[in-house]
Amino acid sequence: MTRARQLFERVRARRTQLGLAIRVTVAATAAYAIATALHLLLPLWAVLTALIVTQMSVGRSLKATRDYMLGTIGGAIYGGAIAILIPYSSEAGLLGLLVLSVAPLAFIAAINPSLSAATVTAVIVLLVPTLHHADPLTSAIDRVSEVGVGAVTGLLVSFLVLPSRAVRQIRASAAVLLELIADALAELLAGLTRGRDNDALHRIQDGIGSAMVNLNAIGSEAERERAARLSSGPDTGPLLRTILRLRHDVVMIGRATVVPLPVEVQLRLAAPLTEVSTVIARFLRSAAGALREGAGAPPIHPVHVALQHYAEAVASVRQDGLIRGHPSDTAERFFALGFSLEQMHQNLCDLDRVVGEWSESASDKSVRVAE
Repeated sequence: MTRARQLFERVRARRTQLGLAIRVTVAATAAYAIATALHLLLPLWAVLTALIVTQMSVGRSLKATRDYMLGTIGGAIYGGAIAILIPYSSEAGLLGLLVLSVAPLAFIAAINPSLSAATVTAVIVLLVPTLHHADPLTSAIDRVSEVGVGAVTGLLVSFLVLPSRAVRQIRASAAVLLELIADALAELLAGLTRGRDNDALHRIQDGIGSAMVNLNAIGSEAERERAARLSSGPDTGPLLRTILRLRHDVVMIGRATVVPLPVEVQLRLAAPLTEVSTVIARFLRSAAGALREGAGAPPIHPVHVALQHYAEAVASVRQDGLIRGHPSDTAERFFALGFSLEQMHQNLCDLDRVVGEWSESASDKSVRVAE
């Protein structure tokens, strides 16, 4: 592969981030140009607002615009009312008004962070007149106008310039999570016979937690887009719930595999456990690839076969009484592992169905039916 080809592949892998950089640049320059053309007092606030509301996806931009505008209007009304109704003639009076403006709005923002812009706006409305010798009402109107220009500009740019839909981003995020779950499962089951690398496992588990938070955030943005009819596609709920249940399965398996199995049990279960680990990990990674590409779900039959082989091996171990004579916690972990794999089996069947729903052909069919 040539160096130019490698560079192209790297840029292609970061096309979502590159699109955001382009949108932010366009939004900032357009907001400044519009604010200057309208002779707004401080074009800076239009530019900053455009930067704030131009987000990774359209759904996130909608939320940022709504929250920032609500906070700005609320802060402008409150700050303007304080400045008009309580006149001051000294620095001490201004300081008192500043406390009166900031304290309640900061308390509200601590309860509802989406209104954090209200505190900043109230301070600007209160202090800017002392710098430009304007009245508080004019200051409040200027502030709302500047933010309004920036918000509208940023939102329009999010819609029109290389728009990125959260529905598309959720595929990539879900795929990353499935790959991390596959890695964690392989490490956990391997630990039953050779011991496990706890440092590696902790890194994987931390990655799963962070990826789960990111996936839930993108899922909320995708549902916001669907509610506003800005994008089509399947409901994100089943996909998120299925992946969360698989995450819980990994946690349960982790608790059941704290220490290796007894040696005589290892000898009987090593082969079926290796088959289970290999087949399930392969299915999860294939499902991740299918989500990225919008392809149909991979075959799940090998998972059924591998888990059936494991169930037969477990039945043989129990029939031969290999668990008897071991401490009770060993028996508990042995049976907990079987229960956890059974639960994972059910959730993998759900994943098979959900990935099929997220395939391009299924999405196109649902759109045609809706039409």
